[in-house]
Amino acid sequence: MGDLSLVTIIVIAINVIVSFKGFNDVGFFEKYKFNVADIKGGAKYQILTSGFLHVDTSHLFVNMLTLYFFSNVVFYDLGTLGFLLVYLASLIVGNLLSYFFHKDDNRYTAVGASGAVMGILYSAILLRPDMMLGLFFIIPVPAYVFGIGYLFYTMYGMKRQLGNIGHDAHFGGAVGGYMLTLMLAPWVFQEHLLMVILLAVPILILFILQKTGKI
Repeated sequence: MGDLSLVTIIVIAINVIVSFKGFNDVGFFEKYKFNVADIKGGAKYQILTSGFLHVDTSHLFVNMLTLYFFSNVVFYDLGTLGFLLVYLASLIVGNLLSYFFHKDDNRYTAVGASGAVMGILYSAILLRPDMMLGLFFIIPVPAYVFGIGYLFYTMYGMKRQLGNIGHDAHFGGAVGGYMLTLMLAPWVFQEHLLMVILLAVPILILFILQKTGKI
């Protein structure tokens, strides 16, 4: 995976600093977390700021470790600006999708960089679909198998509301990373067309389920 770029280090550092501030300052955490009622009241900044807060150190560690593993793939093919665009757009799209699905639930709250990190992960999968991922850090799995499987699991989680996980933010981040990567690297259509189509399938299914009121 090579050396981490300075921008990745800065992004990780911002997540760590903001998250630890939130761990130790309840008022800060409450002000900047994603809260449907607050956003309706004008706190639109929460759509961005909540993506740098985390529930605890394990939540923070998993997200930053995933970013560490996949950021260089995106940097290599899209450059620094492309990486930042994918990261921030995926964060925002993920939280906007969360708002779309939970706008009638004023009690809904969420934090975490999962949307942004999932965007980087799916961008990397599109750019290098032949790379292998270590499921549970042990089992080798082709990136595209993981990508498609995770999107379907996320849809299932959205429908069943599994655990205390923002599955819709994960899904929205993946969609953001998918779309931005295709815009920034149109050569992917020619070199990895099958993967473009396969990763689009669960996205289309999600919107069909939403339109028909089944999710």
